[in-house]
Amino acid sequence: MQLLIPGVSISGGIWMIVLGGVVLALMFLILKPVLNLLTFPINTMTLGLTSIFTSALILYLLTVFVGAISIEAFSYPRTDIMGVIIPKLTFNTFFAYIYSAFVLSFIDSLLSWLMN
Repeated sequence: MQLLIPGVSISGGIWMIVLGGVVLALMFLILKPVLNLLTFPINTMTLGLTSIFTSALILYLLTVFVGAISIEAFSYPRTDIMGVIIPKLTFNTFFAYIYSAFVLSFIDSLLSWLMN
């Protein structure tokens, strides 16, 4: 099943989505603070950009622990929006993890903004 991002696929139905969500939540609760503490000096120098890489690492570990979830290379086709041409964008596997972490972070920020 392909969801929001073209490279992310989950096989196994709704139970794998729930299992992936629980494992991801546990990893963000346990592993993310440890990684943020370890990368704090670099994170302050890059003004928070390193947090995307730690989120990508957690997504990679999620795909290792839950085999039904995979993130693969993908591409967006060339588009033309009101005269603005956006060229074809191709993401290899590394940047697919980075892009997925960015989208996940954006959705998390949007939901927490809506809740407050």
